[in-house]
Amino acid sequence: MLRPAANPARTPRTASFVPLIQREIERMIGTGELTGGTRINESTLALRLGISRGPVREACRALEQIGLLRSELNRGFFVREVSTKEALDLYDIRAGLFGTAGRLAAAIITTVQLRGLEELIGAMDAAIEAPDIATFYTLNNEFHRQVVVASDNDKLIELYPLLEAELHLFRRRGLVLPGSMRTSNDEHKAILDALRQSDGTGAARLLERHILAGKARFLRTLEDDSATEARPGPLDPRHSRSKDR
Repeated sequence: MLRPAANPARTPRTASFVPLIQREIERMIGTGELTGGTRINESTLALRLGISRGPVREACRALEQIGLLRSELNRGFFVREVSTKEALDLYDIRAGLFGTAGRLAAAIITTVQLRGLEELIGAMDAAIEAPDIATFYTLNNEFHRQVVVASDNDKLIELYPLLEAELHLFRRRGLVLPGSMRTSNDEHKAILDALRQSDGTGAARLLERHILAGKARFLRTLEDDSATEARPGPLDPRHSRSKDR
């Protein structure tokens, strides 16, 4: 028995939702609304976005393929958790990638692209004053993406989203440290200056340092977590004094 043909008017519209939903889930992970190990509630997300569950499930499958989600049989999709080593390895790869992007972009970046980067930096300054870490995080990602696009290297542009997606799982941690958003945006301004001056060597060096500075901030959050866990609580035996003393 033949099944009814799909409605041609609905299929493209449904498919067009998938990238939008994918970006929304990435945003939720990046801003901490969804954390490692959290189950994606497809029904709730579909209701929130005013769509059916089908596109949500397709977006989750796409995110699983790039390593942002994992699936469990009969349980659905979960935000993937990454090890510290995986996170540090990704930072090192990104440092090299962005160094290359900066060197290539400096020689060919257009006035329009420079203006776009400048506008993003201004918007990040406003987010810092707010303060609004969620907005800063989104703008920061876009700044990095536009630098990669300005390199005009197709393979580098193709590789970038695969690396960046996994970074949503932990990268925001470094931005919560006091003063880190301001420091990060000051680095953006120095990078923009080097690109304006067509200084490929300087842009490459600054971008590599920028990514490695993010790695250092990430490591600091791990040290802070360890210190908090090791600190005795009020009911810790190390805080109590024996009555026999």
